[in-house]
Amino acid sequence: MILGYTKMFPPDASELALPDAASARALVTERRPDIIEWMQHRRRRLLEHFGDDIAPTLDPAADAFLLGLARLGLRHGSFGNDFHVYHNENHVLEIADRRLRACERALGYPALPLASWLKLALFAACHDLRQREPIDVPGPIGGNEAASIAETLRILDTCGYSREHDRDLYIAMEIMIAGSTFGLFARPLANSAEAAVGGGALAQYLPGWLDQAVPDWRRDRMIESALILARLAADLDTANAAESFAELADSALRLCREREMRDGRSLDAPESGQPCLSFLTNGQERFFFELHQFSSREGERVFGPGKIANAPRVRAVSAALRARFATEPPANGNAVIDAYTQLSGN
Repeated sequence: MILGYTKMFPPDASELALPDAASARALVTERRPDIIEWMQHRRRRLLEHFGDDIAPTLDPAADAFLLGLARLGLRHGSFGNDFHVYHNENHVLEIADRRLRACERALGYPALPLASWLKLALFAACHDLRQREPIDVPGPIGGNEAASIAETLRILDTCGYSREHDRDLYIAMEIMIAGSTFGLFARPLANSAEAAVGGGALAQYLPGWLDQAVPDWRRDRMIESALILARLAADLDTANAAESFAELADSALRLCREREMRDGRSLDAPESGQPCLSFLTNGQERFFFELHQFSSREGERVFGPGKIANAPRVRAVSAALRARFATEPPANGNAVIDAYTQLSGN
């Protein structure tokens, strides 16, 4: 489609092992029947609000959601052998169930068309499909996100969508997943060759980058609509900053453990102590107070009060954790994690 990543990231073993929605449904039914039940409940809610005639629209969307979730569960979750404690099938549910459901309650279904609610659920299932990509792509989009885009477009193909007739869906998934790139990056400006330092979710900076990468994009209303939805998707992805403090602390612990695993450090080893301490103090404060910002009005309306409530506790726990190890460095990462767990009340 518009970003051209499909050929750069071919199918891997997990994609070949779960080639279609039927194989995904069989795996999830066997391993996580609660997810099938949750999907049925959500389907009933959508039918109750939008009417029974939307059923044919829900079927391929459910297949694509299930295939994305199952692929992530096999690749990096509890269905396979490369378990990531944060980026796994439960992260899909964090977004699609807890956070998207919060938006449904606060905004009401009439706030968005059915197609947008379905796109946001598909974003939850597919935005983190790939987590170990060794190559990057030109521009600010991360390699993992680019690879996830490529696989997501193939998932849509497999589940009966058409790149011609459903072009808006394909573009929306590209833009939403691209916009979920998070961190510190060079922000291409709309009318300048200079670069400014930007941070947080890429979603809010995408128009400026597209001006350079896809110069005529402003003539395409589908891209413009996708950019708007990408802002809300980015807020869903980073809404841990605004959930209950227990949920925020839990996400920090899981990200810390996953980071150490990815960097090849055992939590029992002395060399993991300082990185864990830095991540759970400086790293948390930087994420919360510097990098994270709401990209959409809807996201700020739903999650803004929760972030305000969490701010003093983020500062307090970080300060207490620093004080705990002020006179003697931590023995290892587990010592830091245990202290953080105690201080955060988890």
